[in-house]
Amino acid sequence: MRIIKTEEIIKNIKEMCIEANHFLSDDMACAMKNAAQTEKAPLGKQILEQLQDNLKIASEDMIPICQDTGMAVIFMEIGQDVHIEGCSLEDAINEGVRQGYVEGYLRKSVVKDPIYRENTKDNTPAIIHYSVVPGDAVTITVAPKGFGSENMSRVFMLKPSDGIEGVKNAILTAVKEAGPNACPPMVVGVGIGGTFEKCALMAKKALTRPVGESSDILYVKELEEELLEKINETGIGPGGLGGSTTALAVNILTYPTHIAGLPVAINICCHVNRHCVRTL
Repeated sequence: MRIIKTEEIIKNIKEMCIEANHFLSDDMACAMKNAAQTEKAPLGKQILEQLQDNLKIASEDMIPICQDTGMAVIFMEIGQDVHIEGCSLEDAINEGVRQGYVEGYLRKSVVKDPIYRENTKDNTPAIIHYSVVPGDAVTITVAPKGFGSENMSRVFMLKPSDGIEGVKNAILTAVKEAGPNACPPMVVGVGIGGTFEKCALMAKKALTRPVGESSDILYVKELEEELLEKINETGIGPGGLGGSTTALAVNILTYPTHIAGLPVAINICCHVNRHCVRTL
C-alpha cells in the first residue's frame, strides 16, 4: 500500500492551476501553429497569427492566456493500492485550487449559489470527478473551463432509430448554433451512449484527449475525421469571422447504453483548451 500525503496533492494542484492558465499544452500549441499555416482566409490567418502572439506574451510575461480563467474541473484517477493520508481528499483538491487562483492572481469566477450569485473569492469549489483504477499512482488532470464555450454545449436524448446520422446532425447543430460565441477555432468533445449524465461527463473528458490522437475504435475514428471536415466546411472560421478553420479536433468517447436510448452530449471548448496532467 503506497501512501500519498494530501500536502503533495495540494501543492501539485496549485501549480497545475497556474500552469494550465498560462501555458497551452503542447498538443494544443502545435495544433494552433499548424492552423495558422494552413488557414485559407486572409482574415482568418491574421486572427490565428494574433492568437499565436497572445500565447507568446502569456508565457513570457506570465499573463493568463484568457481573461476567463475558468471553473476548475479536476479528474482524479486514484490507484486502488493508494492510501491518501492527511485531510479529506476533497478539501485538499479545493485547497490546491484556492492557492493556485489566489497566489497565481487568476480571476475568481465561481459564485456560491446559481441564483444568489455571491462570488466565493477563491474560485472554489472545483468540479471533481473521481475514478478508481488499478495500481498505486494518482493521476491528476486539471482542466479550467471558461464559460463562453461551456454555455454553447448541448445534450441530445436521441432515439435509437436516429442512428449515426442523427448523431452527426446533433453535433453539427450544436457547432452551428455556437457559431462565434464559442471563440473558435474550437475543440469539440463528444460523448455517445451511457445515460444523460454519463454522456455529458464523457464529452467533458474527451476534451482532455490530446489533439491529434484518434479513437481506437475504427468507426469512431472515421466519425471524428468526417465531422471535423464538415465543421470546417461551415466557414464559421477563426473568431467567427470566416475561414477554413472552425475546429481543431473532434474527440469522441462512447459507452454502452440502454436499448431504448441514444444519448449524445457535445461539450465545446474554445481555442484555449486548457489541460494539465501529472501522475504522483
